[in-house]
Amino acid sequence: MNTFCLTEINAILKGEIVGATDKNITAPEQLEMASETEISFIGNKKYEKLWQDSKACVAVVNEDITIEPGANRAFIKVKNADLAMSQVLEMFAPPTPVFEQDIHPNATIDKSAVIGKNAKIHAGCYIGPNVKIGDNVTIYPNVTILDECSIGSGTIIWSGAVIRERCHIGNDCILHPNCSIGADGFGFRPCAERGLVKIPQIGNVIIGNRVEIGANSCVDRGKFSSTVLGDGCKIDNLVQIGHNSKLGMFCIMAGNSGLAGSVTLGNGVIIGGSASIKDHTTIGDGAIVGAGSGVTGDIPAGKTMLGYPAVEARDALKQWAILKRLVRDSCK
Repeated sequence: MNTFCLTEINAILKGEIVGATDKNITAPEQLEMASETEISFIGNKKYEKLWQDSKACVAVVNEDITIEPGANRAFIKVKNADLAMSQVLEMFAPPTPVFEQDIHPNATIDKSAVIGKNAKIHAGCYIGPNVKIGDNVTIYPNVTILDECSIGSGTIIWSGAVIRERCHIGNDCILHPNCSIGADGFGFRPCAERGLVKIPQIGNVIIGNRVEIGANSCVDRGKFSSTVLGDGCKIDNLVQIGHNSKLGMFCIMAGNSGLAGSVTLGNGVIIGGSASIKDHTTIGDGAIVGAGSGVTGDIPAGKTMLGYPAVEARDALKQWAILKRLVRDSCK
């Protein structure tokens, strides 16, 4: 791993150095676990109290910090410590796995597939008929990309991912291990003669540019037309996106959350962990759904919703306060 001095790190962050240290910095680490040669960060004033017991020699901090670094220790003051720390992590990041050959001989690539310049395809991958792989795409071992899919330039697909037929991935996306793009949507109808009848899912999935999809997440194909993820969406691990859902730009879905079929999210919507959204629901631009909430109806733009079933955050907090008082009073 790389080693840097304080001034080399600040040359990237362009912050204000407070204090000084003669130690070379060997790695980033959280405050409680850092050693004397490691850098950490304080992204919120409530964590200032941890600095005294931390062994870190340097911390990236917000400009409003109220403590001093101490002897042979330093702060780098920046406007946003969280964003600055992302730059520090990039400086120390180890290299990604190495490809000795751009196209591994154990990859199976249909003769009709089109492979862009500098694309890398590792062992055990299957690339089906009429697939188009853009320039500088990296596909790690054991990825399956079926017929007539397209993968935009600069996209990275990690091992075990499956992209089913006729799905389209944009530029500079990241698909983490074992994610599933384009599986059948969950469509069944009861029939007296045949039991549960499967409804054919003949659509596809369209994913925009700079989208990231976490490990073991699923984006189902449309029953007809497309399930769509707009540019810049970030999807955590173990997320379910149902058929014909439409996500605007820069939406965030945290782990274990899920959209039923035909849900529409506006731009910049945030869905907390383990939240569930009923089918045919529309959530407006910039709305927030708290973790563990259950959404059963449309949400206007900019609203924050909590609870199960979800209501406006201020109403949920009032309800919880009333329940807490009732429980307390009943115990007297």
